[in-house]
Amino acid sequence: MTMRLSTAAAGFLLLAGVGAAAAQDVIIAPEQETVIKEYVEKQPLASVKIPGVELNIGSTLPDTVELYEVPDVEYRYVVIDDQTVIVDPGTRRIVKIIQ
Repeated sequence: MTMRLSTAAAGFLLLAGVGAAAAQDVIIAPEQETVIKEYVEKQPLASVKIPGVELNIGSTLPDTVELYEVPDVEYRYVVIDDQTVIVDPGTRRIVKIIQ
């Protein structure tokens, strides 16, 4: 009985760990963030306002927001409310906000 309980507990903890890892924020490597910042400084965009969208990591941007490419980087960017927002183009979710 004790062995069965500990095996079940271990299985539960393993599944909980997988769920927690999936919910974590995307981590952009410092080198990649530097490339993005330098590119954004050289390619300034006009800031846009998007009513009803909160600027939080994990928020999804509507399809009407144009995302701009950074060469050799998998993410896209847009400037919203004077903040550079890094977006996963596949999900349109905000992964980083650069001040």
